Amino acid sequence: MTPLVIIRPEPGAGATEVAAHALGLDARCYPLFAVRPLAWEPVPASEIDAILLGSANALRHGGAALEAYRGHPAYAVGEKTAAAARAAGLDVVATGKGGLQRVLANLAPAHRRLLRLAGRERVALSLPPGVTMTTREVYASEVLPLPADLKHLLSAPCVVLLHSGEAAAHFAQSVEASGIDRRHVSLAAIGPRVAARAGDGWAALRSADEPSDAALLVLASQMCQDTANRVP
Repeated sequence: MTPLVIIRPEPGAGATEVAAHALGLDARCYPLFAVRPLAWEPVPASEIDAILLGSANALRHGGAALEAYRGHPAYAVGEKTAAAARAAGLDVVATGKGGLQRVLANLAPAHRRLLRLAGRERVALSLPPGVTMTTREVYASEVLPLPADLKHLLSAPCVVLLHSGEAAAHFAQSVEASGIDRRHVSLAAIGPRVAARAGDGWAALRSADEPSDAALLVLASQMCQDTANRVP
């Protein structure tokens, strides 16, 4: 069976691994990022109407300052982020699917002043007319080197999951620096913008039909099968 390599940070890596195993995939976890909290200056709750959340990491690493926003309306990028927001005492008024930009299209009329709690690396957003947004960086993903076991695994056909543009760029740079032949490695990206960050020269590079872990794993399952069929 073609190995499936998961490089996203924990705890997401473990969740993806469990889901991949449920699909019968030979999933291996090698997180190439470690998420850590950043010091940040809270915005007074009276100066914002709602909170915008693109990752549960903002809630895992936001710290005690999040208490100031308990009960505040929040918009979450997906169900996992929404669950973390509710656990933190926020009032989730909408949960998106397909990225934060789509969430912005469904703001309530009263929510004109947004606070975005984000990572140091994040996707740029276009705001609707009349909406303002203050951004606070509350966490960062620090890159990690390729472990020896992963380098060995990448020397034979395998499929690697890319959950973010930063992951795609870091993985591509690490493969290049290690002298690994890209022609052995197939990449399954969560979206076209992520795929673009990986460059070319891979055995295969495809994007999921929608930006979700479930869709990415469906694509990965197909690619693992295709790769296995190509190997003599």
